[in-house]
Amino acid sequence: MKMKHLVEVEPATETARPAYRNARAKDGLLQPPPGLHSCWDIFRTAVEKYPNNPMLGRWSVVDGKAGEYTWVTYKEVYDVVLKLAASISKSGTKQGECCGIYGANCPEWIISMEACNALGVCCVPLYDSLGAGAVEFIICHAEIQVVFVEEEKIAELLKTCHVTSKYLQTIISFGGVTNDHKEEAKNHGLSIFSWEEFLITGGSHQVDLPEKKRSDICTIMYTSGTTGDPKGVMLSNESLLVNVVGPDSVLQYIGEVFDQDDVYLSYLPLAHVFDRMFEEVFIYHGSKIGFWRGDVGMSNYWLMTLQH
Repeated sequence: MKMKHLVEVEPATETARPAYRNARAKDGLLQPPPGLHSCWDIFRTAVEKYPNNPMLGRWSVVDGKAGEYTWVTYKEVYDVVLKLAASISKSGTKQGECCGIYGANCPEWIISMEACNALGVCCVPLYDSLGAGAVEFIICHAEIQVVFVEEEKIAELLKTCHVTSKYLQTIISFGGVTNDHKEEAKNHGLSIFSWEEFLITGGSHQVDLPEKKRSDICTIMYTSGTTGDPKGVMLSNESLLVNVVGPDSVLQYIGEVFDQDDVYLSYLPLAHVFDRMFEEVFIYHGSKIGFWRGDVGMSNYWLMTLQH
């Protein structure tokens, strides 16, 4: 029997073509199951169901060369996320405020995102396809107070601080921080930390994770700015949840069911909602997410995770 993938929901008129919708959603958009109110719930429930499943992986780096692929489990990631959330909370960032993430896809990107989700902090990818000017615009436009940044992009971020320090207070590197970086940040009245340093700042700070609603803004995705300044699109938890459930249902419908044995190669930029959406789908199923990069500056992260 041939599957019908599209159904007409509005007929053609003299001035418009007919409107179609996926056959699975002919009567309305598919809704997330009970208990899923935010993107945090996707990760939290995956940890409960699949604590020992490998979650995030990257090449290990030995003498500057890629070695074996190394994984950390959902529970190990969860433990680091809570430490990071404690540090973000102690820094003064509150629910509903904005946190930027600037850099290529890596495990720290996802961990930072999940820490934002835990606190109900709006995650804002910093999209630099137009250079530092776009980053400067987004930080000011979204009034971002905290930025997580790839080590190689710290210098570019600091170039914006003569303007962005009006809002920006704290910078956290995915890797290390040089003395020059610290001096320049200090000159702008900013705090800057390496990944390990910032995790320690949370100390024994206990965070009562706030209630998250489907109507809360989860992330702001900015366009590349091909016509003028980048445009920010505010996406609610509900919007992202619906966009996770929809593709997942369609894949089940055509017999391509995701499960915990699947592996997703995180390659498309996480500053695009398409990649963010599919990574959420894989997290929802307790699957693996692998990253293609093997950064020397971040290699100690895995050792730190497993020791602490």
